[in-house]
Order: sequence, then C-alpha cells, then structure tokens
Amino acid sequence: MNSLLDVKKLKVGFEGAKPVNVISEVSFSIQKGENLALVGESGCGKSIIAHAILRLLAPEARIEGSILFKGRELLKLSEKEMAKLRGNELAIIFQNASHALNPVYSIGRQLAEPLRIHQKSGKTDATKKVLKALAQLGFSSPEKYLKFYPSWGSGGMNQRFLIASSTILEPELLIADEPSKGLDPARIKEVERELWVLGKEAKSSLLLISHDLGFVRRLADKIAVLYSGEIVELAKTSVFFKQPRHPYSQGLLGSLPENGFVPIPGLAPALCESPSGCRFHPRCPFQKEKCLREHPELKAREERAVRCFLWA
Repeated sequence: MNSLLDVKKLKVGFEGAKPVNVISEVSFSIQKGENLALVGESGCGKSIIAHAILRLLAPEARIEGSILFKGRELLKLSEKEMAKLRGNELAIIFQNASHALNPVYSIGRQLAEPLRIHQKSGKTDATKKVLKALAQLGFSSPEKYLKFYPSWGSGGMNQRFLIASSTILEPELLIADEPSKGLDPARIKEVERELWVLGKEAKSSLLLISHDLGFVRRLADKIAVLYSGEIVELAKTSVFFKQPRHPYSQGLLGSLPENGFVPIPGLAPALCESPSGCRFHPRCPFQKEKCLREHPELKAREERAVRCFLWA
C-alpha cells in the first residue's frame, strides 16, 4: 500500500554559534484515511517535526532525510510549489491560535480566504461553507461571527476559529498541533467530532500532536511516542494502551489520573543536550550498565517497534 505521507530518517538541526541537532532519524508513515498521533512531553520535538513537514521552520534550520507526500519529495519543492500545497492538500492547526489568526481581518474573511484562493469560490458559496464550518464547531449563531475579530474572542473561541480555517478545504492531510489545548470538555468533544467527520467523510488523514492521551486514544489509529527527538515506541493505539513496552511509554500512561497519577521522575533533557547511551536512562527505573553506554535501535516486533534493550 502506498503511503499518503512517508517520513524517512528525518533529521533536523539548527545552525548557529554552536550547531545543534534536535530530531534524530525519525521515520513513520500515514496511509490515506489513517490517523497517527505523536505523543510525548513538552520539548521532545513534536512540533518541530510538524513544521519540518510543512517546510515552515526558520531559515537556519537544517533538514535531512526524506518527506514524501503522495510520492512527491517535499524537501525538493520550491517555496511556490509548497505554497500551493499548504492549506489545500496539506493543512495545519497551529498550537497558538491567537498568533496564527490575523488580528486585522474578520473571522469571516479569514475562513473564506482559502476557499477563494484554492477553489475560486464566489462570495455566496464561500459564505455558506464558512457558516457550515462554524456551526460544526459549536457556534450556535454562526452569522454573527462573520464580522468578528480575533481580539473579541477568548482563547478557546479563537482555537475553534483556527480549526475551522484549517479544515474548511478538507485537506488530504491535516496536522493538528494540540487542537484541544485551552478548550473545556464540551468544546473538546466538538473538535473531536469535527476531526472524526473530516476523516470519515472527506477521507482525510490526521497527524495529531497532543498531550491529552484520552483525546489521542479516541482519535488515533497509531501512536508514535517521541522522547528527546527520537521515536521510542510505535504501535497501534489499541495495542499501545493495552500494554506499553517502552519504560517511557509506561511512565506516560502511569501518570494519567485513572492510573494513579504517578509522575515520571526527573525532567526530560533539552533537545540539544541528549545524554549518551539510551536517552531515557537517567529517568528509567530499569536502567542497566549497557543503557548508559550504548544507544538502542528502534526494533520492530509483534505489531510495534520499540527502542529499548529490554525489548531486544
């Protein structure tokens, strides 16, 4: 089966007075209609991967490896070619809605703009689609939000406006960076339903980045656990939640309220200061001498891949 998105040995670094490498040979694929979640603590590199896929990183970023979208190598496309893909076939829900929305344009204008640019929609048709998108995200009187400005809304409202803007063209691949952040439970359900409908009706695929493991469990088909810039476990969602294999994965699930709310000891290292050997060994309750010296490979077995000597 051909993948919609195929990321192979992705490396990301940043040039400067002291060049640093932050993403280390990350590989994963997403099939058409499939949802993959990237999970892990803040600062592990999830958003960097998302921005690398869309070629939105700063000019000093150094990207190596391969990012194939529908068989096209994104790293070789010109900026003009990427601009045609962004928002149309490839879209992203940014994490900070207040910064992503244009403060001087009305919500109606911002939601209609992708329709005018990519689909050449007329004003009447675009307005109908904007109203439908707002209604699907829980706005009971969507007409009044056409002339609404981002500064008039709460963080939660702006997050939903941004989701409507990102999904209005029904992209083939949607990257959602913490889409439930700052929303109350009722709004989270609406966002979850909108993403589910997008997948089922528009056959869109989803790359979901989230700290909310409950949200992930309900939406994702597969889970990739990221730690210190590399994948430490990759598995089907049902398999992962039933029996996580990597000690870090076990720690993430153990920190959930329903599992006793036991936090992982210590702090994750900065991406530019990864420890030698296994990157998780300073926090791992099962560490051995080998873990301090050797870096484990990601090995596939039994419907999953795990980066741990205990799994070897």
